[in-house]
Amino acid sequence: MEKIIAACGNDCAACPRYVAHPYEKTDEELSHTAKLWMKIGYRDHLVTNEEISCTGCKPENRCRYSVIKCCADRGVETCADCREYPCDNMKKCFEVTRSFIPKCREVCTEEEYQQLNTAFFEKEKNLNKNR
Repeated sequence: MEKIIAACGNDCAACPRYVAHPYEKTDEELSHTAKLWMKIGYRDHLVTNEEISCTGCKPENRCRYSVIKCCADRGVETCADCREYPCDNMKKCFEVTRSFIPKCREVCTEEEYQQLNTAFFEKEKNLNKNR
């Protein structure tokens, strides 16, 4: 599977939310992801399949760290392309992302954890590789 690196370094191709062709997900897969997000603390309630699905980064998407908008404003594809990388905002993003690892290790199956690891927990590695 070829990586699709998002602005923040996430690997969309490995993400259980990503539904762009050829990575379409079934209703069952999206429902499982919504339950997983609640179980690991990414959400405080169960969301719909429509809410959990993602087709990739766009400036109008909600992004906790405004990474998508920041990259668009600076004319760069990913944070790795920015001369200020790693900025304080991305350092905080990496820190918060890593803070979910213990909970994921505790409540996820090995397969779920490996998918989340590839999709999210390697974001800093993905960006640094592209520098």
